[in-house]
Amino acid sequence: MRAFFAVDLPDELVGPLADVQSAFDDAAGLTAVDPEQAHVTLKFLGEVSRTASNGTDAVDIDAVIAAGERAVAAADVDPFTCTVGGLGVFPSLEYISVVWAGIEAGSADLTRLHESLETETTALGVDPEDHEFTPHVTLGRMRDARGKELVRRAVHEGDPDVGSFTVREVRLVESTLTPDGPVYETVETFALG
Repeated sequence: MRAFFAVDLPDELVGPLADVQSAFDDAAGLTAVDPEQAHVTLKFLGEVSRTASNGTDAVDIDAVIAAGERAVAAADVDPFTCTVGGLGVFPSLEYISVVWAGIEAGSADLTRLHESLETETTALGVDPEDHEFTPHVTLGRMRDARGKELVRRAVHEGDPDVGSFTVREVRLVESTLTPDGPVYETVETFALG
């Protein structure tokens, strides 16, 4: 199963996120992410095995859960407030693959959680991140460059304030890819503080 650690956005930010996404409605080649599934990915794990003895190289889920418990405890982060706002892209405005809303307040705590999860999961054999961690909420993915100029303009001109929320837990999430988009299911939650 594909899995990742994340912090979820609350239901009250679904509407404001959808409003921000509407600035990109006419961007050909951009596929919007369902705002009801909005989250901040702290660590993408890739394939995780449901059992320790399945004959693959995937790390087993029990080891991942234990690593998540250790990581959240080691990060020593109490519940905190995150503010979502601003726009950006990965990897650059020249070659856009992801359009995102940034995390303003709360990014230091998210980074501490990420670093702790990175340490614990790479010790299990999960691949380390190959880029610097940038806390964000994905708004859409570019499938081709047809709408690149509209996206560039919206990113330069837009500075939306999506809203704030309190982070109280980290989730370990299973991601199942379907023709209608990913389906997320909580495997485990880890309370902060």
